[in-house]
Amino acid sequence: MKNIAVFVSGSGSDMQSVIDACEAGGINGKVVAVIASRPGIFALERAAKHGIEARVFNVKDFGGSAEKKDAAIAEYLKNKDIGLIVLAGYLSIVSKPLLDIYEGRIINIHPSLIPRHCGKGMYGLHVHKSVLASGDSESGCTVHYVDSGTDTGKIIKQVRVPVLPGDTPESLQARVLKEEHKLLPQVVAQLCK
Repeated sequence: MKNIAVFVSGSGSDMQSVIDACEAGGINGKVVAVIASRPGIFALERAAKHGIEARVFNVKDFGGSAEKKDAAIAEYLKNKDIGLIVLAGYLSIVSKPLLDIYEGRIINIHPSLIPRHCGKGMYGLHVHKSVLASGDSESGCTVHYVDSGTDTGKIIKQVRVPVLPGDTPESLQARVLKEEHKLLPQVVAQLCK
């Protein structure tokens, strides 16, 4: 059984899909740590509800240094025997201190079909606005390994979602999110086998 750490920045609905799959026995793993990039987010309440230890590591508390923040996260995770890190709506870029230790064991879910509509500044509704502005006939979600770039790691799996006439960024986001909640636990289950 793999110990999983989930990194979050918002409501934690993708994280919830992984926790639910673990608790239902669909994943041979257990979420043992939740790392939040900011205080007061709903993901922290979700973690508490499931008795999962959660900690906030805000880059502001480390003088704006992502490397110092990630070194502190690495130190915190050191004795937890983490087999997989899942970035589930985590809006910070993972830097060298974590990549050096967990290379090949960090995955991210992104709300588009990488390599389209990804990279710096492409998160949340920005992604779906970009898809609609481009006139693409489909979007989707991607789970990929995390490397030193932004959304540049090797793709593990993608799911396609049609762009419908009259779609708004919000309606497209809602349909893509439904698929994220299926795709992320599938990939985590595969990596925990």
